Amino acid sequence: MASSNLYSILVILAIFFPSILATDYVVGDDKGWTINFDYQAWAQEKLFYVGDNLVFNYPKGAHTVLKVNGTGFQQCAAPLDSVPLTSGKDVINLATPGRKWYICGVGQHCEVENQKLVITVLPSSSSSAPSSSPSSWPSATAGPGPSTSAATTVGTRFALIMLLTIGFLWMLMT
Repeated sequence: MASSNLYSILVILAIFFPSILATDYVVGDDKGWTINFDYQAWAQEKLFYVGDNLVFNYPKGAHTVLKVNGTGFQQCAAPLDSVPLTSGKDVINLATPGRKWYICGVGQHCEVENQKLVITVLPSSSSSAPSSSPSSWPSATAGPGPSTSAATTVGTRFALIMLLTIGFLWMLMT
């Protein structure tokens, strides 16, 4: 009986574990996806992990979101076959680690108004904890390292997982 309860608990944890760890980052916070905002400074204070989501909020029709490569980011040019996101509430799941580049494709918003974002996505926080050593932080172009709020987010995630695990184990034993 106890082993079937343990199995059920482990299955539930396996299903919900990734969503517990995921964080939704509203790009630009309360400003949203707009012109004349320093998205590099905004991203610099955050740690993005596989499984997290970027949420682009903007008035529908005023902007778009285009995923580009590093060259497209520098030149503010999207590939001809790219499909812009246009809902005004676009959510992009960060499914793989590495550099990610996004631009606005409306008018001169990218070129003149600096409406573009580059981030570095780290492997899932469930597979490795970030080191406090500066040498392990993302490259200097992604920012000087984690801020207190980013480190707190990772610590809060871990604490939540531990609390849920202890709660499930307690339920199993009683």
